[in-house]
Amino acid sequence: MTHGIRTDSHTSYLDEGRSWRDTATRYALLPLRVFLGVTFIYAGLDKLTSSAFMHDSGSGSIGDLMRTVRDSSAIPALVDLALKSPVGFGYAIALGELAVGIGTLIGLLGRLAALGGALISLSLWLTVSWASSPYYYGNDLAYLMAWLPLVLAGTPVLSLDAVLRARRRQRAGGYR
Repeated sequence: MTHGIRTDSHTSYLDEGRSWRDTATRYALLPLRVFLGVTFIYAGLDKLTSSAFMHDSGSGSIGDLMRTVRDSSAIPALVDLALKSPVGFGYAIALGELAVGIGTLIGLLGRLAALGGALISLSLWLTVSWASSPYYYGNDLAYLMAWLPLVLAGTPVLSLDAVLRARRRQRAGGYR
């Protein structure tokens, strides 16, 4: 006996709110994923197409950059390693950024791509932007922190990982 009070409208409103919150939670990392993916693709392409970057020396070259940051880096030995072949290191970073960006953007091996992005950002923070003062002026630390949620969560929505997971479940006939 309801005495004329409608309880169904209140329940429906709560269900809609929960559905909206669930949807927002489900897609919460998507803007971060798109930003990091596009940014790393751009960074990789920018290095690969730069007329100055992929050189041992000269203004704007990877070699001069590494020599400049060597004494102020947290791990000079890492810079010394890069200086053994600055151009090779430049290509490794550029191709790594490109692979990480594409993997993150399309959601293929999302956790692995995010781990790669975190490792690139960590290495750049410990070398190139380590001497930034105050520390928050160096953007590599912020990128490192931005990668961590994707390392933990992967790329569960709007991704090739999700498509592949659904296919595996379908083949297995399971309900996981």
